[in-house]
Amino acid sequence: MELITEWTTPLRYKPYHQWSKSYQDMLSSIIQKSDWKLAFHIQPKTGLLNDPNGFSFYNGKWHLFYQAYPFGPVHGVKSWYHMVSDNLVDWEQHDYALLPDSPYDSHGVYSGSAMTVEDKLFLMYTGNVRNEEWERHSYQLGAWMNAEMEVEKITKPLIDSPPAGYTHEFRDPQVFRYQDHYLMIIGAQTENEKGAVLAYQSSNLADWELLGELDYTTEEMGFMVECPNFVLVDGQPVLLFCPQGLDKNISSYQNIYPNMYVIGSSLNKETVSIENTSDLVNLDEGFDVYATQAFHAPDGRVLSVGWVGLPEIDYPTFEEGWAHCLSIVKELSIKENHLYQKPVAEMQELRQHHEVLQGSAQESDTLLSSPDSNVYELKLELNAGTSGSLYLFADKQNEEGLKISFDAKRDTISMDRSKAGIPFGESYGSTRTAALKRQDKLTLHIFADRSVCEVFVNDGYRVITSRVFVKDPQQTHIFLQGFGGDYTGDFWTLREMNE
Repeated sequence: MELITEWTTPLRYKPYHQWSKSYQDMLSSIIQKSDWKLAFHIQPKTGLLNDPNGFSFYNGKWHLFYQAYPFGPVHGVKSWYHMVSDNLVDWEQHDYALLPDSPYDSHGVYSGSAMTVEDKLFLMYTGNVRNEEWERHSYQLGAWMNAEMEVEKITKPLIDSPPAGYTHEFRDPQVFRYQDHYLMIIGAQTENEKGAVLAYQSSNLADWELLGELDYTTEEMGFMVECPNFVLVDGQPVLLFCPQGLDKNISSYQNIYPNMYVIGSSLNKETVSIENTSDLVNLDEGFDVYATQAFHAPDGRVLSVGWVGLPEIDYPTFEEGWAHCLSIVKELSIKENHLYQKPVAEMQELRQHHEVLQGSAQESDTLLSSPDSNVYELKLELNAGTSGSLYLFADKQNEEGLKISFDAKRDTISMDRSKAGIPFGESYGSTRTAALKRQDKLTLHIFADRSVCEVFVNDGYRVITSRVFVKDPQQTHIFLQGFGGDYTGDFWTLREMNE
């Protein structure tokens, strides 16, 4: 049996029950043998993973769903796959929660959100349907999950069509409580092909009233806004969103589509606006983060998780029949009107062998560590004024590897993956650079996991994420080059998540 490499439209929309178990078993066995298989990031059981959905806490457990196409590394007819955790780091594969099996989601269960309501979990999502002319119709649908994790779809659409003046590029509802109502925001496109976010309200989760187009910027938001997500972080409204086709003169970015945020002072339901918003800011300064979803956890934290992958980009794992992963879970906070993201404290539960690092940054290569695999956590603190480069996923000669450069004079940090392994997405560049705020020291908090690297800079002031596909699994060396200044740090090997 061979992997399918030519994906026609009929094949992408072939019903799930028509796929043989032997083909799915083959896909699973390939992933298990892959050098790029992840140790502690959520990746697809088989096939493709994309948007995180329904991130929530219900019945004493953390729940996270992801949009899935289980039969190959392509965007076919989608479903939701369900993951469950006791601690935000060990994620158990549960089962498919929503399948494309109704008249309102026959061509794909698209993205959405979840919210605990009394003793059940309410799911709201977009159903995608195509007619014979292959024209799209979007339905906003609902479902209920009980304590036994059984899911029952609501039989009729909650919103059966977009409002007048908007196309059927109308998807990704996020539902949340606000004051005395439920609110829902959703990505949309005007008939003039301009990106927008619409807001609705409901008193019962069944009947939805359009409030209007959400006002959060005076700029044009490209041709479509995907995955809008509203949270209150330290009392301030934050809107996460993905504007497709955004003019780079409005906000600078290099990825095919950016994942951005704005911070405001308040949400005004009467004017349907987030007031006094900041400029648009990249949520992640790296190569591969998209469709981030956040929610208010019952312990008071605001937690987020993103898709580490991008639409319309070919990744090296496509040749192995699978694609993408989710980021680690992050906690959000605001300082001086800037969004900080840091790894959740629970990540410490993965720590195993520990090394203490200390020395002076030299012009020549300094070997910080040489673990057996690229599955580790690294914390590094450098004196103010230090410039240099950190090399991860490196070979013994430090000729191949992922390069992270920091420049104290310019207060910038950059990531260069041009020599980090198999190249991909090259038309969007191989280097990313972010500005830093001048401070007394530079801190780097890094999570490496075989084929993904997440870098938290200065306590989460910036985050830089990249997929990395080394050609040789022996490329595990970590080197530091510097020009003046001392460093201290900690290195831990990390265990695999318990599934």
